[in-house]
Amino acid sequence: MTTRAANRSTVDRPSEDLSLDGHPAGDRSAASASAGKAATGRRSRTVPSRASSGHPESAGPPPADSTGPVGPDRAAIATALAGLPRVVDLLAARAEEHDRDATFPYQGIEAVHEAGLLTLTVSERYGGPGGTLADTVRVLAQLGRGDASVAVVTAFTLLRHAEQARRADWPTAGYRRLLTESRRGPALVNTLRAEPGAGAGEQPGTVARRDGEGWLLTGRKTYCTGAEALAWMAVTARTDEEEPRIGTFLVRGESEGLEIDPTWDQLGLRASASHDVVLDRVRVPDELALGLAPVGRTARQDVDAADGLSVAWHDLALSAVAIGVARAAEAWLIRFLNQRTPANLTEPLGTLPRYRTALGEIEAQLIGAEELVEGLAPRVDRGEPEAVARTGPAHLLATRAATAVVQQAVALTGNPGLSRRHPLERYLRDVLSSRVHLAPEETVLEAAGRAALGRGARP
Repeated sequence: MTTRAANRSTVDRPSEDLSLDGHPAGDRSAASASAGKAATGRRSRTVPSRASSGHPESAGPPPADSTGPVGPDRAAIATALAGLPRVVDLLAARAEEHDRDATFPYQGIEAVHEAGLLTLTVSERYGGPGGTLADTVRVLAQLGRGDASVAVVTAFTLLRHAEQARRADWPTAGYRRLLTESRRGPALVNTLRAEPGAGAGEQPGTVARRDGEGWLLTGRKTYCTGAEALAWMAVTARTDEEEPRIGTFLVRGESEGLEIDPTWDQLGLRASASHDVVLDRVRVPDELALGLAPVGRTARQDVDAADGLSVAWHDLALSAVAIGVARAAEAWLIRFLNQRTPANLTEPLGTLPRYRTALGEIEAQLIGAEELVEGLAPRVDRGEPEAVARTGPAHLLATRAATAVVQQAVALTGNPGLSRRHPLERYLRDVLSSRVHLAPEETVLEAAGRAALGRGARP
């Protein structure tokens, strides 16, 4: 049964929204609310301002439509990164509970927000620290050690802010509203593309119909990570015009006519709330309909390049989460090998050459995956086309390595590794489920093979 997203309790906030420079925004709805409270009646909380946490408001930014060169605020980024160990410990302490009950980790997301990590990739142009892909990979690998579900939800919000930094495709007023909400609490955002039964390359089944000065959206989206807690949803849809157009429609999380269908009951990533979102004549103002273009129109080269960077960020960000899960599994295995002394031995398993060799194999695979992802990330930041083209295979290889590592850890520990009294079996389920964010293997490999053939055909 679906639940009305509009029934969520809201975060307490002042009566007037402010833009990032402290002036009244003027056009913001009093009903706007940041993510973090479910339809189950969780009490609302006021999130205090943190002037040094790396949140967008702390930098004293220029106007959001300013131009000119900007770069990362390394001091703000360092401050946010310094809080990572504490956040990871907090996530790990609650991960088993949320996994068991498939409940959304609101406290974990709030901890990420309070550390300034949820807005790490907001551009300096908008008052944020301007974190790079290299910074993002580092953060997500650590969050993946604590709770993979929190890491995945965080990843999509970081990717959205990073895309805005590159393309500024959201209108200024809409993006300022998102950032204003981020000052008061976790404001999660995600792009909703997937639809039940839809194949790759098919037109979206979600339809936008003209209604006065705006649009009415109707359809269903699936695999919507963080669905129940999203402040904003960027929904892909096609218009019902005589010549249909396809674009992205920005939808508030508590919009009238929007419901969350709790369909997510997966093997792993159980706390990610990747439910279906059902839209029934959800109203979207005309200014929040982005990039409407005729179906099948050839994209401009600059748009293609921007899309390539978006895919590269996605590939490496989600790779980092999987690697983080595998590192957590290795850490648990090391403790197990150092403490486990079978009845027929006088010393722990870790003293035996066979186990040390197996652990060495695990470490080698993780080093390879980390060097691959951490090596490509700064090259993507520098805009190297060859690095961007390699992130798809890198995502595949990193996910394979992470999965193999956790499976080997389970094999080495036997029954204890599969017991729900220990976290290793959860790491296994989470890393297996991370493949939902990976493009089909045959698609990645076919593209890599086609590119190799192209290189071979050149003189």
